[in-house]
Amino acid sequence: MSNLKFDIHKESGLMRVGTIHTPHGDIQTPAFVGAATRASVKALTNTEMRALGSQAILANTYHLILAPGPDLIEKAGGLAKFTDWNAPTFIDSGGFQMLSLPDAKVDHEGVTFKSHINGDKIRMTPESSMQAQWKIGADIHMAFDQAADSRDHDVMLKAMRRTHNWLPQNIAEHNRLLTEARQSGKPDQYLFAVVQGGLFADLREESAKFMAQQDVDGYGIGSFYTMKENAEEILELCNRNLPANKPRHFLGMGSEPRDLFLGVKYGCDTFDCVGPTRMARNGALYTPDGRINIRNSKYREMFEPLDPDCDCELCQHYTAAYLHHLFKVDEITGKVLASIHNERFVVRAVDQIRQSILDGTFDDFANTFLSRYYA
Repeated sequence: MSNLKFDIHKESGLMRVGTIHTPHGDIQTPAFVGAATRASVKALTNTEMRALGSQAILANTYHLILAPGPDLIEKAGGLAKFTDWNAPTFIDSGGFQMLSLPDAKVDHEGVTFKSHINGDKIRMTPESSMQAQWKIGADIHMAFDQAADSRDHDVMLKAMRRTHNWLPQNIAEHNRLLTEARQSGKPDQYLFAVVQGGLFADLREESAKFMAQQDVDGYGIGSFYTMKENAEEILELCNRNLPANKPRHFLGMGSEPRDLFLGVKYGCDTFDCVGPTRMARNGALYTPDGRINIRNSKYREMFEPLDPDCDCELCQHYTAAYLHHLFKVDEITGKVLASIHNERFVVRAVDQIRQSILDGTFDDFANTFLSRYYA
């Protein structure tokens, strides 16, 4: 295994501030990672992502094997070069997307599904997932797992066990490709295992303890879709059982500010979520006083910034009334500006969380931020 370097600068309980070192640069953690599903954060260029302070982006294997394909991205020089993102990159395995398809068939060796683009039948296994991810060339990969969203204990048990059974195959193929890359002078890529188990504490504990024993570079915490009511218990259980010296990524979480504070409090280092830009395209924007709908009539004559304290392009240069107009006439510029704002809001919030840990003021900052946002 390649042994991803992760420096921890300060700890407070399970919380920590650190630095993840990758061939394409460092990530100061905690950090929010832009969700570049199809090698692009929707409605935003990478120039805009850099300007709003994003340190890394996360792509999706499922979508990229369908278009443009791993071979083309490899030929282009890998994900960072293909997208002109000369900074750290993550990629998830696409297991959740594959298994969410109505015709997907999962067995002990992998998943068979049809492309939603042209109907082609595709077979994905732990080995072929690793091969695709290495060709795409992100710095950090997620092991191919069976992501599941169920309140049925037996369903989640089977998904967890299959995830565990697939992991050695992920590791073996990753190490084979790592050896080949080093022999040809290519940079290392890193593998994260994914903790499963849904909302069931016994399964999460079993999965975290199993993953802690594996030779991987870090961990993803997956399948949080249905578990809001006991998220604190599950996150703490997972991260207390994972090695403290390796980074942990909270998969698909971050559309709600409370998720960010919760994740950091209980030991997560990085986050990704499509929510901020998805909501933005529908006219929902974050403000310190909660989420608003810019289409509402009260913004028609609001000739001032949406958030005077925000340093994003929208709030520095345009009024809420102008953004309201753009959405009312369905002008694409409105979606772009709203996406810049929401992505900056979340990136900035996590940056402030990181600073509050360094300052020893996390609890006060969390109480002030969340009580105002959810008032």
